[in-house]
Amino acid sequence: MSQPAKPSRKELSHDRILDAASRAIRRHGFDGVSVADVMKEAGLTHGGFYAHFGTREDMVAEAIEYGARQSAESLDRGVAARCRRGATPFRALVESYLSEPHIEAKEGGCVVAALGSEMSRQTPKVHEASAARITGLVRRIEATLAPEVPKERAMAIAGTMVGALQMARALGGRQGKDMLAASREALLEQYDKADSSATPDKNVE
Repeated sequence: MSQPAKPSRKELSHDRILDAASRAIRRHGFDGVSVADVMKEAGLTHGGFYAHFGTREDMVAEAIEYGARQSAESLDRGVAARCRRGATPFRALVESYLSEPHIEAKEGGCVVAALGSEMSRQTPKVHEASAARITGLVRRIEATLAPEVPKERAMAIAGTMVGALQMARALGGRQGKDMLAASREALLEQYDKADSSATPDKNVE
């Protein structure tokens, strides 16, 4: 069996730019990040930017998708660990998302929670990439719900999870942790079903 081709130098540089951009956007917001800042953080020259992207907008849209994949992989690990300990997929997802480490992981966590309030004010291309992340989160929640729970509830659950994380970060400290715990307990009390046979879909958000 042939070995997969190693990424080219350009591909590696492209990923470095996206990694730096996705973290910077989640840290500072859409308007708080310049091309020069991103290229400097990636350890590349400003002039090399246009070998990878046509515009800053192209970079931002792709960085949103890249950041979503990163945060999904991190969430997957937490979900898998909790499921191995006997949690239902829904409980594992809620507990992983509404966790204290996620409060602190602003630049590496969920892009929807980090940027949600700014998404509607972006250009059509960036807004489309952002909206896809919201849809992906809803689909992921749908996949964990017990059969008797209407799938439409996933939208309300997503809103609760994202809003709780945003408010917990805004409050900070003990109040923030209490906000997260109260939201987590409310969702689990209403929707966690021990007999759920659903499993998270790792291909979304």
